[in-house]
Amino acid sequence: MDDEPDIAMTLKLGLESSNESSDDDNDKKIKFEVYSYTDPVEALSNFKPNFYDLLLVDITMPLMNGFELCEKILLMDINVKVCFMTAGEIHQKAIRELYPLRTIGGCFIKKPVEIDHLISQQKAELE
Repeated sequence: MDDEPDIAMTLKLGLESSNESSDDDNDKKIKFEVYSYTDPVEALSNFKPNFYDLLLVDITMPLMNGFELCEKILLMDINVKVCFMTAGEIHQKAIRELYPLRTIGGCFIKKPVEIDHLISQQKAELE
């Protein structure tokens, strides 16, 4: 979920392309099936409980920020994991005080992000 269409599409294509380049026998065989949204309201209305393993959500978006979106999603599916993305500075202590979500752990990704780093971060979250 990123409100910038170019970023959303780049992340989707990058994650899905890792499915084709997993030839190393030592590599964990996690395959990404990516659903991409640029509107948080649309993402919320299309959310299916017990369907997604991990959400990759931009923090700063119009209409609804990433934390507000996740608060609503967690009411529908408490088990989904969440990674937040931001181009801004990440102040985890302040974020936890404002949004005491159980999903706010160490999974913050600074944009811009290299696709290889994003892939390894997502695989680590899914293990």
